[in-house]
Amino acid sequence: MKYVLLSLLLAGELLATGTQDSETNVNSRYTVETVVVSGDGWSTSPAVDRDHKISSGLRKEIAALVGEKLNPARLDDLAKRLRKELRARTVEHHVLRGKSPEYVQVVFQVEVPPTRFDASVPKFLYQGEQGWSGAVEGTATVNNNGFTAGLVSDGDELVERYTGVVARYESQPLVNQRARLRFEFASYHELWNSSAATATDASQLYRTRDEFQPVLSVRVARPLEVSFGASFESLGQQQPGAPPLAADAFVAGARYHQEMEGASDQAVEADYDLRAGSHALASDYAYSRHRWGFRYRLKRGKQELVDDSWGGAILGNAPLFERFVLGNSTSLRGWNKFDLDPLGGNRAVHNTVEYHYGVFQIFCDSGAIWDSGQAAVARSSVGAGLRQGAFSVALAFPLRNGRMDPVFMVGMNY
Repeated sequence: MKYVLLSLLLAGELLATGTQDSETNVNSRYTVETVVVSGDGWSTSPAVDRDHKISSGLRKEIAALVGEKLNPARLDDLAKRLRKELRARTVEHHVLRGKSPEYVQVVFQVEVPPTRFDASVPKFLYQGEQGWSGAVEGTATVNNNGFTAGLVSDGDELVERYTGVVARYESQPLVNQRARLRFEFASYHELWNSSAATATDASQLYRTRDEFQPVLSVRVARPLEVSFGASFESLGQQQPGAPPLAADAFVAGARYHQEMEGASDQAVEADYDLRAGSHALASDYAYSRHRWGFRYRLKRGKQELVDDSWGGAILGNAPLFERFVLGNSTSLRGWNKFDLDPLGGNRAVHNTVEYHYGVFQIFCDSGAIWDSGQAAVARSSVGAGLRQGAFSVALAFPLRNGRMDPVFMVGMNY
């Protein structure tokens, strides 16, 4: 009896091993032709697209499946990682027949909860010359429609410090997942630095600013997206009882983003924005504001090199919130924006070169800000610090007349 039982156990083990070997042999016959990650209302092919829903590292691993033999265990692992990264309810993988014999297509089907809530802090930083700035937002996603509300107090980005509430609605993808409709609302209270307040008459200053901005964005091709819409701004004047001023404008923009992955990862970004105030929109201001930028990133291992350039010009009579600013947490770091130009300028150029090794970073900023008819004065600054994602700690040194007065900056700014 003992020998009979041993024989049965041995036969079962051989049968199981044979089954596994058979499955392995069957799977090894097939080569992965394409891989698609698909969710409710969106789809991407990581080997071709650069969809930023998926991190660069995971996207590379999924793309690496193409050309390899089918490996179910590897698909299980990638499905688990996608579920965690996308915070999905489930991620299942399906194997479909390919276009050629012995080839298959792999589809990762992502199912997200119909409703979810996310909180974020898009900005929280301290700059030695401007003090603290911060923003907090909460977003509810309902069937791929995003509803966002938040609070902001920012003394870094514009000439004035603006404090108030923001709200935003972003529709689910439309027109074959190529278009999105976005509505933005904001109501701010404005606070002016004393140097800005004395540099112009009170009629140019405003104590409140309310904004409504509908914009339609369309992805023309994989790397190119264009947008157009309007911006309606109501400026409450400083004088009690004075009627608000309208700063209504047509808005348009274009974004180009292309990534090249290999031994060294490279990315090229270019953008152009236009805001045109017009009396046709019952605006009290008539102007056009042009801003363009170019960014190149090269990354290899722990090393990363970034070159970021932008410039802008304003023609006509624009409100102060439209004017360009240098000397904050992102441009000519170490300089004081109120020393450079307390009211900002209608002409600006700027370039940043950064080198990162792991979390360590060094940077060099150069730029100029001026008004039309004035001579442009070039200025520079250098700095060093630590950066991890959007969070950084740095010391910046403005280069002027042989003096180097450091400015401390800490926080995160997306």
